[in-house]
Amino acid sequence: MPSNRRQFLKQAALGGAALSGLPLLSSASPRQSHPDLKITKVRYYSAPGYTKPLFNQTRGIVEVFTNEGIVGIGEGGFKDTIEQCAQMIIGEDPFRIEHLWQYVYRGMFYPPGREKLHALGALEMALWDIKGKALGVPVYDLLGGATRDYLECYATGFRSSAETIEEKAQACIEAGLRTFRIGPTGGNGEEPFDFYENAKTTIDLCQRVDAAVGGSGNWAIDLHTRFDTPEAIKICDALEELEPYFVEDIIRSENPEVYRTIRQKTEVPIAVGEQFGDRWDSNELIEDHLIDYTRFTIPNTGGISEFKKLAAICETHYVGMIPHFTGPLSTATLVHVLGSSSPMRCMMELVGGQPERPAYFNEDYINFRNGKLYLNPKPGLGVEFDAEKADFIMEVTEKTEFAHPILKSPDGSIHNW
Repeated sequence: MPSNRRQFLKQAALGGAALSGLPLLSSASPRQSHPDLKITKVRYYSAPGYTKPLFNQTRGIVEVFTNEGIVGIGEGGFKDTIEQCAQMIIGEDPFRIEHLWQYVYRGMFYPPGREKLHALGALEMALWDIKGKALGVPVYDLLGGATRDYLECYATGFRSSAETIEEKAQACIEAGLRTFRIGPTGGNGEEPFDFYENAKTTIDLCQRVDAAVGGSGNWAIDLHTRFDTPEAIKICDALEELEPYFVEDIIRSENPEVYRTIRQKTEVPIAVGEQFGDRWDSNELIEDHLIDYTRFTIPNTGGISEFKKLAAICETHYVGMIPHFTGPLSTATLVHVLGSSSPMRCMMELVGGQPERPAYFNEDYINFRNGKLYLNPKPGLGVEFDAEKADFIMEVTEKTEFAHPILKSPDGSIHNW
């Protein structure tokens, strides 16, 4: 076989790594270089300065160690859920990401709730980081390669010296971000929340912001589930003649089926999902076209693999993805995932309009320019973690003694027991 043909096939096997300017590995199969790779321990750290006591919004940092010295990093989960999930993957092959996801998801008898999914997502994130580092390619190449040049962003609470909300909105768009996101009036402090009054003032706020940025999807609003149906629909009715990119969390979503009613009452673009987990939480919302944008995110969905499956469902039903912000590493990870997903409409949330720069990550862990996020071509997730700048919580080195039995089908795949 001609040498250039062999090189091309090698490039293809690596997901286009060489085509993206990264060095080629040896002529041996990359996987054959790590036939005995095993997970040896998991360490868990808390992020300094982050004090929210929310189990499914934590920014805990996990390190997954292997016997060959390759260490993967993930973000999410709290101590108890990380500990249980980590004990299930000690001694396992980190390359078998889908297998381990199914094992942790289906093990311990009860299907995981959203808090445990958050921990599973953190560990699964680290497994992809290990695989990318082991093969010398960025995670987005493992997921199929880049499908877009950059990701548009929207700002929640845009940081600006401007005094008025209209001036802040204008500054946000001038900075290169796609959309300026606002919330409803009222709802903070000790004052009771008046549905009628805040519906009126919220409509007025939206009209002023729309006029400031000229519509065209340059603004959006999150109603934060603060209104009941009558006032929520009143707001949506008033916004239909304007041009919001989306109206988020119009009412509470414990019962997703309620959006069947909401969809019949308004034509504004509806965004829902930051409180949801895996695909079974939300598939009907997408399949029945009850929403226009999903707010699912990582690690809440259970990790990269699950998010890619959700992206495929969204593509099938022409629903966009505008993930909720959960933490700096998760944001960097979403760039890999959305940057290698189908060319559906998608946009990234940045609190303050800029990525966070935590001291425990390398300065260039995320590539942000002119209001947009670009793919990081470094191996794995492209993030370096300085454990000395985080707070060590625990280490897991032993496999669980209490795992429930796992049945396997004749072909070796995991089945429910």
